[in-house]
Amino acid sequence: MSAMNRDELYAWVVQLLAEMFELDPAALTPQSNLYAELDIDSIDAVDLAVKLKQLTGKRLQPEVFKTIRTIDDVVEALRAMSVSEQAA
Repeated sequence: MSAMNRDELYAWVVQLLAEMFELDPAALTPQSNLYAELDIDSIDAVDLAVKLKQLTGKRLQPEVFKTIRTIDDVVEALRAMSVSEQAA
């Protein structure tokens, strides 16, 4: 996963959201709000966090998870995890 560039990571997140929540990938944008626009509730958000952990092997920190509102936020959080992993 850490080898993905930002665009690849975005495409991967969009595909994941589309599969998990039966969304139309074409309707998703980086600014799509997970809660207001995509009707993802808190339970769905936890499911997403669990799925991301399964796929990446890394857990989103709770303080980071609380700040996520848009698809772009998810991408940035994943990128930050990759960068901190590479720096370690």
